[in-house]
Amino acid sequence: MSADSPGTQPPIGTTTATIRALSAGLAPSERRVADVCAERPREVAWWSAADLAAAASTSTATVVRACQNLGFSGFQHLRMLLLRDLGAESSTAAEAAAPPGSVGVLRTIVTEVGSDLASGLAPLSEDAFDDAVRVLANARRILVVANGGSSTAATAFAVRFLLSGRAAEAPTDTVVQALTARTLSSDDVCVAVSDSGMNAYTIDATRAALDAGAHVVGVTAHARSSLAALADTTLIVGSGSGPYAAHGVSATIIQLTFLLGLQVAVSEVDGTSRGSTERDVEHLVALMNPKSESLDPTELD
Repeated sequence: MSADSPGTQPPIGTTTATIRALSAGLAPSERRVADVCAERPREVAWWSAADLAAAASTSTATVVRACQNLGFSGFQHLRMLLLRDLGAESSTAAEAAAPPGSVGVLRTIVTEVGSDLASGLAPLSEDAFDDAVRVLANARRILVVANGGSSTAATAFAVRFLLSGRAAEAPTDTVVQALTARTLSSDDVCVAVSDSGMNAYTIDATRAALDAGAHVVGVTAHARSSLAALADTTLIVGSGSGPYAAHGVSATIIQLTFLLGLQVAVSEVDGTSRGSTERDVEHLVALMNPKSESLDPTELD
């Protein structure tokens, strides 16, 4: 579901994740409406538009406009989806309280990440994903730029392309990122990854890639952000909405899973074979273990 396809249905259990993903960049009064919906979905599901307007300190007209800008046909459509999610939730076993102690926290986080991962694709546009796969499959060279918490997933993404025999790089230094972006051409693709879509260093490299004529694929959790506005192709994925979302665990796992899935989808299109990938892994093993004998690439950690 995306803001340019009003009235479509996000998967069951993903309505609040969709709201969070699409709320950044709304006008302040509309953002307050979105925040109330995401933070108090059980109440909003039974409210009137006037109730929501009062809770968000705004007008009913702003409530309707906010719902439409979030991709819903209106407030009643949003209520219907929240009620649907509550019904699905109540039809399953009630959530057990987190067991005490550190292990209890760990188990709660793992459960939360699993739920967030399942709903992470709710805001993704299938057309945009197909477009990203197409341009990456035809790219002469792939530059991946990311900073902060997005760096790990971006590096893994670039390495997977290298292992499949594609020209890819993911410099970690911000100056090198911007300088490398300037060397791209119209035959190349820059993949910019930023959960917030607002990281200044990533935005600088993105602008440099655009100025060089490269196609930019932006991966972010916020549809209304600087990165989303700049990118030729914008891929919106969730970043987590549970009580531990502020720790960024779900965001990192969702990003990594999504980018690796994108790379596999590209390899299916550009004809990269599993055999070719395994040969490249064998070369990597040889570089890492120059004195070792032949190793099974599937055993590479």
